[in-house]
Amino acid sequence: MVQATVAGSAGLRIGELEAQYPTYCKAMRLLVRDGVSLAKIKRTVCWERLTLLHTSLPRQYRDPELLFFNLQRELRSKES
Repeated sequence: MVQATVAGSAGLRIGELEAQYPTYCKAMRLLVRDGVSLAKIKRTVCWERLTLLHTSLPRQYRDPELLFFNLQRELRSKES
């Protein structure tokens, strides 16, 4: 079976990105919990990889910006 390589991601394959998706989400959750700004998060590896997944498979993976805002909302609701 041939698997597509994602352009501009140092030879990463879609399957490799998908396998690490929970790790990228966890990293994003930790950054949000630590109060890191969206501008700073957009410069991270997890943001790049989540964006690649969303761009490659938009029906399966949501926009990382939506994930960021959902995590912020979740954090605020837990603090209340």
